[in-house]
Amino acid sequence: MERFAIRGQICYSENQKTIRTIEHGYVVCEDGKSIGVFETLPEKWSGIPCHDYGDRLIIPGLIDLHVHAPQYPFRGLGMDQELIDWLNTHTFPEEEKYQDLEYAKKAYTIFLDDLLHSATTRACVFGTCHPDATLWLMEQMEVAGLAGYVGKVNMDRNSPEGLCEESAKASAEATENWILAAKNLSNVRPILTPRFIPTCSDELMELLSGLQKQYDLPMQSHLSENLSEIDWVKELQPKASCYGDAYRIHGLFGGDCPTIMAHCVYSGEEEIRMMKEQGVFIAHCPESNANLSSGIAPARKYMELGMQMGLGTDVAAGSSISLFRAMAMAIQCSKLRWRLVDQNQAPLTVEEVFYLATKGGGAFFGKAGSLEEGYEFDAVVIDDQKIRNARPLSVRERLERLIYLDGDARVEAKYIKGKQVI
Repeated sequence: MERFAIRGQICYSENQKTIRTIEHGYVVCEDGKSIGVFETLPEKWSGIPCHDYGDRLIIPGLIDLHVHAPQYPFRGLGMDQELIDWLNTHTFPEEEKYQDLEYAKKAYTIFLDDLLHSATTRACVFGTCHPDATLWLMEQMEVAGLAGYVGKVNMDRNSPEGLCEESAKASAEATENWILAAKNLSNVRPILTPRFIPTCSDELMELLSGLQKQYDLPMQSHLSENLSEIDWVKELQPKASCYGDAYRIHGLFGGDCPTIMAHCVYSGEEEIRMMKEQGVFIAHCPESNANLSSGIAPARKYMELGMQMGLGTDVAAGSSISLFRAMAMAIQCSKLRWRLVDQNQAPLTVEEVFYLATKGGGAFFGKAGSLEEGYEFDAVVIDDQKIRNARPLSVRERLERLIYLDGDARVEAKYIKGKQVI
């Protein structure tokens, strides 16, 4: 039995409204799980190894529910376009390059190094339609000690020649072979990833649904991000009552299929009801929604309805893999929505966005995203001393400042499932 403690300025969410802080407190890990947060170390554990991080902040590892690894090389580019034009101009030409495994290794190595040294401990990652490159990404995530889900993207229609898979059958067969090739990985698992309805035929969606049932896999995709995209889905799926129903028809929309849908900017009442009933997770991606002029998702409404939700960086439509930036953007965008769209929907608070980045998104992984007893021991130690200040700040104030000024802080240590990875 492996047991140790870490000590520092501790912050974690108790619930959506409350952040608990403990000055110079302790978190105790036993066999990869937290066995509690304490103001003083209990006598029965007085002899265990303890790493004292002094005045450093200790927070739960952050959870990214939506990020595109192959788009990392062009983050910050093409931000003057909307979704479909941006995909055709920037995304698809870049993703075609990943058929070259050597290029994929070069690009993914940079992505993984930056992800490792960020405050993110778990992520739901889109790869490309190329099985070899996607498997290599998963294997290297595993070697680095990172945790999460990675998806081989499926595309068999309305796609560039270099990305459009030969047929629905060929796409499904390649996906199954990739699933089997990844079976020995433990921290990084496969997730079914139809890019979105416009690029996936009905036949392919049915075949993926069969794989989902056969291998008991989760699923990730995009939903109601952009108005022209929604109109396109209506043309392609006239029998669907809404965009979400186009997934539900194939059994890929929550329920027995754990599902993450990114964006949900324009989800109507029926779609919202369907998501809530089926337990579909929303990956709220405020920066990319702003960068691609998609709109402002009604995050406050989703929270008040008790829907499952976390945050996504959505690189490269989002410009950074920093979830602190995603938290700040979530607050800022909610203020704009409150002021310009619906004054009945109050802006999000620091407490709420920190919850979304930890416990909220962590729920997709089970008991992740907190330092409380019974949660997997994912913790990040942050040195914020470079953010100079003339007056003393509380631990809570330092966390709030970090959300807006994370570029001036440094991740000093990171633990995932009780293992120190940096």
